[in-house]
Amino acid sequence: MPLTTARVIADLPFVAAQAHDDRVAWRFHRDGRWQDLTFTEVAEWVMELASGLVHLGVEPGDRVCVLSDTRPEWSAVELAVLAAGGIVVPIYPSSAPEECAWIIGDSGAVLLVAETAAQRDKVDSIRDRVPALRDVVVIEDGGLDDLRSQGRTSPLPGELDDRRAAIDPDDPTVIIYTSGTTGPPKGCVLTNRNWLTMCRLSEELSYVLPDDVAYLFLPLAHVFAQIVHLGALHTGHAVAFYGGDPSKVVAELAQVRPTFLPSVPRIFEKIYTAATAGVPDDQLRQAVRVGLAVRRLRAAGQPVPPDLADAFERVDPVFARVRGIFGGRLRQALSGAAPISVEVLEFFSAAGVPVLEGYGMSESTGVGTVNTLARHKLGSVGTYGIAGLEVELAEDGEILLRGPHVFAGYWNNPAATAEVLTDGWLHTGDLGEVDEDGFVTITGRKKDIIITAGGKNIAPANVENQLRQSRWVSHAVVYGDLKPYLVALITLDRDEVVPWAAARGMPTDLPTLARTPEVRALVQEVVDEANTHFAHVSQVKRFTILDRDLSQDDGELTPTLKVKRKVVHAAHASRYDELYS
Repeated sequence: MPLTTARVIADLPFVAAQAHDDRVAWRFHRDGRWQDLTFTEVAEWVMELASGLVHLGVEPGDRVCVLSDTRPEWSAVELAVLAAGGIVVPIYPSSAPEECAWIIGDSGAVLLVAETAAQRDKVDSIRDRVPALRDVVVIEDGGLDDLRSQGRTSPLPGELDDRRAAIDPDDPTVIIYTSGTTGPPKGCVLTNRNWLTMCRLSEELSYVLPDDVAYLFLPLAHVFAQIVHLGALHTGHAVAFYGGDPSKVVAELAQVRPTFLPSVPRIFEKIYTAATAGVPDDQLRQAVRVGLAVRRLRAAGQPVPPDLADAFERVDPVFARVRGIFGGRLRQALSGAAPISVEVLEFFSAAGVPVLEGYGMSESTGVGTVNTLARHKLGSVGTYGIAGLEVELAEDGEILLRGPHVFAGYWNNPAATAEVLTDGWLHTGDLGEVDEDGFVTITGRKKDIIITAGGKNIAPANVENQLRQSRWVSHAVVYGDLKPYLVALITLDRDEVVPWAAARGMPTDLPTLARTPEVRALVQEVVDEANTHFAHVSQVKRFTILDRDLSQDDGELTPTLKVKRKVVHAAHASRYDELYS
């Protein structure tokens, strides 16, 4: 049943309770088992918690930060803050104290909800720099339970109704701070209208259906996870929150058996690597060709020729194992936040696990162009022409977006807002191309473009993406601005290279392995193969292998595993110098 009576996002949990009642809304792993909450129970939790926040002194328009990993309490806090008329400011749990200080201070937050005592301690260490912050509530110390108890014993339904009624559709709801790949994060102000547009679009495109189960492990501080969490209340499908241990994501997929999986490319790449290990390249290519041919015929309602059916029957056991990894019910997966290779997408499509790419950014409420099961092209980020959402390419190829999904601007930063918003058009900073069928391909970021000494413009992401398809490579960072040729920093995938080394009686610690001739030769093969996909000027001529992986702790990766190029380039400047010496 479509929800058409939610005027603002704060209405969603209560309208959802009326529409979906005792259907499962949230599923979570606690005390060794999966537990369920119905839409009615979620609404009761939100109402009680919202009353508790009002008793604590949260006023309409107040900013409340949430510093926590993805869990149902995170979602409950967000909905309660909105129900109390406040504005939610997410913070990644991996954020350093400096980042926390910036976001808390810049937003002027009066309350912070932390997941653990360790997160509270992080905030306490910078408390003197955020004078507006009055209170810190810790989830795992029972602070949230206390707020809910206060709201239960002293409910304020009339007050909450009045606060929701006073909210304007264009009022801010969530301020999502960008990952900060180039300087301090900027707060993207997203309004009720932005989110309701996203909900409507998700329903129209049938990304999720009322009977779907979405498995959510993405950080709720990211717009992608927010789409899943808020969109579920609109559509009426269930969200299964991961248990908090990233190493158990694959195991939990088999337990939850989701029908919809939003993810970043690295998860699909890791599963692809594991599923194809030991399969000769020619056999893999043949299996994928057969699988794709059968899927296309079935999708078109056409018969599968006997010889093709026989070939498919021989390769499908491999594909069946892949489907089993995802729980055996996956209707579709959606990959975002970074590019993923066509080879990986074709493999999953052949296996009957369609992984579609979409394009958006925090400034566009995560919405821009979309692939759907009904109309998609692997390797593209989809098409545009969706009702009310406009897309154009500037003369230099920059993607421009306009419509009710575009954010209101950057919090307290009119100068930065003016740089990206012109006549309602959002200048994304992403470069793209459009083919004859209207499908968009991202070719790079304007600020990342490498201009070689010979004046050639090169998008490093394309080369890096090709290098990362190897099972041995975790990250690759290409460099070469104003240089005669491209070089790359390579990090090893510990899960793949250590077992390989152990089987050969070699050392198993990464610093030693990175210096061995055997590993050097292994990576050289990867670079040589990747270079075959590019013109001479875009090929990597020299590389160095780092003795560790890139990490968030060292500030080299964002929480969604995007590389912070400037940080990496600065940290490893001497390695670049060696490559050009």
